[in-house]
Amino acid sequence: MHRRQLLDLLSRRAAALALAALFAPRAGALGDGEAPPLVDDPFTLGVASGLPRPDSVLLWTRLAPRPHEPGGGLPPLPVTVRWELAEDERFATGRRQGSVSARPEHAHSVHVPVDGLASGRTYFYRFFAGGAASPVGRTRTAPAADAAVERLRLALASCQHYEQGWYAAHREIAARELDLVLFVGDYIYETSRPRERVREHEGPEPVTLDAYRARHATYKLDPDLRAAHAAHPWLLIWDDHEVANDYAGELGSGELDAAAFLRRRSAAYKAYFEHLPVAPVLPTGAGSYRLHGRVAWGRLAEFWLLDGRQFRSPQACNPTGRAGARVLSAAACPDLAAPERSLYGAAQERWLEAGLGTSRAQWKILAQGTQISSSAVETPLGRRVYSDGWDGYPAARERLLGAVAQRELQDVLCLGGDVHRHVAADLRVRPNDPASPVVASEFVCSSVTSRGLSDSLIAMIRSSNPDIAHARSDERGYVLLELTPSGALADFRATPHPVAPQARLHSQARFAVAAGRAGVVRD
Repeated sequence: MHRRQLLDLLSRRAAALALAALFAPRAGALGDGEAPPLVDDPFTLGVASGLPRPDSVLLWTRLAPRPHEPGGGLPPLPVTVRWELAEDERFATGRRQGSVSARPEHAHSVHVPVDGLASGRTYFYRFFAGGAASPVGRTRTAPAADAAVERLRLALASCQHYEQGWYAAHREIAARELDLVLFVGDYIYETSRPRERVREHEGPEPVTLDAYRARHATYKLDPDLRAAHAAHPWLLIWDDHEVANDYAGELGSGELDAAAFLRRRSAAYKAYFEHLPVAPVLPTGAGSYRLHGRVAWGRLAEFWLLDGRQFRSPQACNPTGRAGARVLSAAACPDLAAPERSLYGAAQERWLEAGLGTSRAQWKILAQGTQISSSAVETPLGRRVYSDGWDGYPAARERLLGAVAQRELQDVLCLGGDVHRHVAADLRVRPNDPASPVVASEFVCSSVTSRGLSDSLIAMIRSSNPDIAHARSDERGYVLLELTPSGALADFRATPHPVAPQARLHSQARFAVAAGRAGVVRD
């Protein structure tokens, strides 16, 4: 067995152990039992799959006949859930089956890792509980590690504030022929902006586990989001709104004391894992999990799923013990350039650099939460930076892109979200400096629904940053991305804000990256 295959196997075994630990029954919990017949549909939140590997995939559902009620409308007892997976929608060919316990302490959610599957193949799956059957989901395994893949098609999406629009992007994603969906943060929003509201959250800002569970249920009740989950396997990372706006590591913005914020963060993390087809790789301490990981797609591509929230340094020039974003003068905040400040934390930085250096994949894809290229604005009083983005962590950005340059890596593609605008940009070790070579390429997706910046501010960002080839924040949508051995093509799908229930998306712009040549060009 090759060293890389051994490390991948050990990592996946660790993931299974961590998943088992996260969703293990509490001491003294009741034994499993078949659910009595249920009057209401227990599969209101749909089905999902994720983490596609060459021989495995993770299946998810949660039993919740009345998802906004305590316990999802179920009594506090375990329920046995049966699952089936097959090569055809009639479940007649290559059928696999098993059972798992949906336990009340985990909101009756289930995560089923199914292994021993054929690589590069489409599968169908479903669940049964209490005499009811779930919708049928479709998933697929990744190609074999040594497969010469001719094409990878994915949807890149983020920032889906439920109150600020409808999920037309997910309706289109569900209907497309894709290999996977890559969601890069802000799956839920804890905040509300009444002036932007076109539909309502189920309650006030969540702080407790029950409240975060209810918030996730609200989002999953959207039929277009459920359809996108059922149609394709997903890869996911989180950003800030899964917990609280602009939090950094163990720090919130100060409304709660340190201990209370960590309790809130732990509740939000647990609800996140309960409601999505994801698994932590290794527990790293009380209330913390290693979410970042690697997913290969044959020899064509490899994804690094990066966690930019859990281990980041606090934003610069804030009061001691407080996180939060500010617009700062780069000259007036010397802490911005402190070399020890990090978005990923030192351990994750080392892991990423080592992995990039040993990867045999052609396209090296960094899936992370926000825009890496500079979006600072030149003003008569000097350059202004937004402290929560990569401009607020310039030394970390220089380390990241410097490692790419030093190793002379080719075909590094950075994908992000968060900023509510479609962006195509060149990446240099020294941003916007023509003497600094372009070492990587960047595509950032607009939000699914969340409001963007004004046209005037976007114009200032573009004029202040020549590395940005395209930036528009007036429309919502996602990026349709196609990778081949000869290049990458990004189609910025878009529709006006706020997204209407029956909105149709159009192509706002298309940008390409040629294999072996860093930098974006209009297609």
